[in-house]
Amino acid sequence: MEGRRLYLLHCLVFHGLISALLPTTVVSQSDTKSYVVYMGNLPKVGSSTASLHNSMLQDLFGSNSITRSVLRSYKRSFNGFVVELTEDEARRITGMSGVISVFPNEKRILHTTRTWDFMGFSEQVQRQTSESDVIIGVLDTGIWPESESFNDQGFGPPPGKWKGSCQTTSNFTCNNKIIGAKYYRSDGLFPPNDFISPRDSNGHGTHTASTAAGRLVNRANLFGLAAGTARGGVPSARIAVYKICWSDGCYDADILAAFDDAIADGVDIISLSVGSDNPNDYFRDSIAIGAFHAMRNRILTVTSAGNEGPGRATTTNFSPWTISVAASTIDRKFLTRVKLGNGMIYEGVSINTFDLKNEMYPIIHGRNAPNRNSTPASSRFCLHDSLNRHLVKGKIVVCDTIVSGREPLVAAAIGALFQDNEPKDVAFSFPLPASHVDMVDGSRIFVYLNSTSNATATIFKSNEVNDTMAPYVASFSSRGPNPITPDILKPDLTAPGVDVLAAWSGVSSVSEVKEDNRLVPFNIVSGTSMACPHVSAAAAYIKSFHPTWSPSALKSALMTTASPMSSGINSDAEFAYGSGHLNPVKAINPGLIYDSDELDYINFLCRQGYGTRFLQQVTEDKTSCPEPTKGTVSDLNYPSFAVFTSSSTTVSHVFNRAVTNVGSPTAVYRANVSFPTGTLKIRVNPNVLSFTSIGEKLSFEVIVEGTMDESMVSGSLVWDDGVFKLNGNEKPSDISASSAVHGNSFAAAALGGQGPELMMHGRKPKDFSTSSVCMDFLLHVAAC
Repeated sequence: MEGRRLYLLHCLVFHGLISALLPTTVVSQSDTKSYVVYMGNLPKVGSSTASLHNSMLQDLFGSNSITRSVLRSYKRSFNGFVVELTEDEARRITGMSGVISVFPNEKRILHTTRTWDFMGFSEQVQRQTSESDVIIGVLDTGIWPESESFNDQGFGPPPGKWKGSCQTTSNFTCNNKIIGAKYYRSDGLFPPNDFISPRDSNGHGTHTASTAAGRLVNRANLFGLAAGTARGGVPSARIAVYKICWSDGCYDADILAAFDDAIADGVDIISLSVGSDNPNDYFRDSIAIGAFHAMRNRILTVTSAGNEGPGRATTTNFSPWTISVAASTIDRKFLTRVKLGNGMIYEGVSINTFDLKNEMYPIIHGRNAPNRNSTPASSRFCLHDSLNRHLVKGKIVVCDTIVSGREPLVAAAIGALFQDNEPKDVAFSFPLPASHVDMVDGSRIFVYLNSTSNATATIFKSNEVNDTMAPYVASFSSRGPNPITPDILKPDLTAPGVDVLAAWSGVSSVSEVKEDNRLVPFNIVSGTSMACPHVSAAAAYIKSFHPTWSPSALKSALMTTASPMSSGINSDAEFAYGSGHLNPVKAINPGLIYDSDELDYINFLCRQGYGTRFLQQVTEDKTSCPEPTKGTVSDLNYPSFAVFTSSSTTVSHVFNRAVTNVGSPTAVYRANVSFPTGTLKIRVNPNVLSFTSIGEKLSFEVIVEGTMDESMVSGSLVWDDGVFKLNGNEKPSDISASSAVHGNSFAAAALGGQGPELMMHGRKPKDFSTSSVCMDFLLHVAAC
């Protein structure tokens, strides 16, 4: 279990379970827990929302309502409240007029500079002076304001549109870089070691904020590793901080409260590296709800895909009005050599900043050092309180799985070696010298241990090496298909999320183990949490050039200009990387965009099965679904294509899309379809789009017909006018495709009784020196 905790700690994933309401036979105050009561958009007229919420409780509980006081009311951007209820009371309030959903206020957990240069996004890229008017709202663990990444030297006052505030405390103030900061804890129960302020005691929020919008800091490093200039993607942008996460996690009630404020405060982009570990209905998920209202206010929400990979359908941020970001590698990795007393040297993976100065130390296997309350079965894994301090002290201990390193440290070990079959594509920091080796080298170390009574070893400081295969999707990154709406491809794209150097909290240790006393201004961390702010920054960058673009236009520009990735080294293909790898430079000039507005998403929800009455409650207007509902969810004007076909490998589907010209005033785009020879055919109608002005929108159809010979097939549709190209990839959901300004990719997959088996489908990287629109297609046929 300790090994699992380490993985989550370093990958920074937020988990939360919104459980179903179960019947109860006992009703007492001790059985209550907090619930979120979601009521849609704010009422246009009438009494204040706070008085309305209290009135509802009065109607439900009568004179006993005083024991059910509202913990928080949402009243700035949408309607709802948080209250302590029993399960039976929650069922009763679900049936009250105006209530859309009631769900437990569950806990979620957190999902880490060379990264920008790796993507071709140098310090010298074209910038707009209006970048300083763009505000990124970071919903996370807070921020460390003294970091050089947030120095406000040279910044003017906040932009006039800013309506937020700063919760100044004795240990926290804002400046002209961090223009707003608030903290949220609906139950009022603050963990004892956390700052009761927007200050970050964890490091995660500081890291994500600086990745998105940190100032340039020269000579940044972690004890000499990853040395260089640390910078965010939009260093001139402003940051608004919403502290929703504490040492015990992040709660739905606080996530919604932060969305409520951020929308009303006037942020342009919301960056949220948080998620649950189970998929939930769109309107029983706090992130999907908050992002929906952000979309209605023309604010794009960028989310992390999750760190539950490489299993299928593990992504939990998948609403179509958000961007879901997977994590990929950069061309740098950290290797740590281990030298044995027999002279043999083995190379593992870790971020080891300790220097043992080549001194050899005794080495012992954990199974040979159980303490009196433990057994070799647990000490071999170096689990909590399993090692005998007298046997381990001053030695290097070998553990048969990767753990946090805390147990060897508190047992006074000088170092640790972890051996297992877990992927070695991400390096972790440990609180003592350590290296993570594979089972082959681990078995050789084991043989050496048994060959002598005087076994010794030493561990060297980590070396940086070039990873020529990058970028590829990290093993921990959550995969598609979309578990709720498989016809909408998720994740949307991938960005650097492995071994990322960025700013860190001044009170959080390098390894986040409390006994580790190394405090640093910059740290190296991995996770989809780190990939998310890269896309948030890229969206803000586009926003500075195109301030009037809608959230879906920003998303389209990012997805359709993403660089293709190879399925040869990403076995889950579009399930893993979506439309491809983030390319911010290309995204400011996409040529064509797939735009959608609130009505498009309402129609999508109608096709998803939501009724008129329900949606009118959400929007507080006269929204209505056509009777019967026309089209399918795959008709949403999304920058990717997917179709779920059950039982059969026969495919017959028509995608309806429209693209808006944002490139040359007069342009003629021609459709070029590239698809493997087989029984599946793709046609585009019309196959030529002729534009006569900027802003003109033209429609087309993509017709897919035939049968699936393989479990998955991929190809591409490129709209090309010789100047712009739309390029993207998508992932298997059934029929999928992601589009870029000019092009879309296509892939198809069939599911057997044991689940989907994806075929490899390599695509050589395209030359994007001329802008082209490429949309990826992915076909995926599944048995019900």
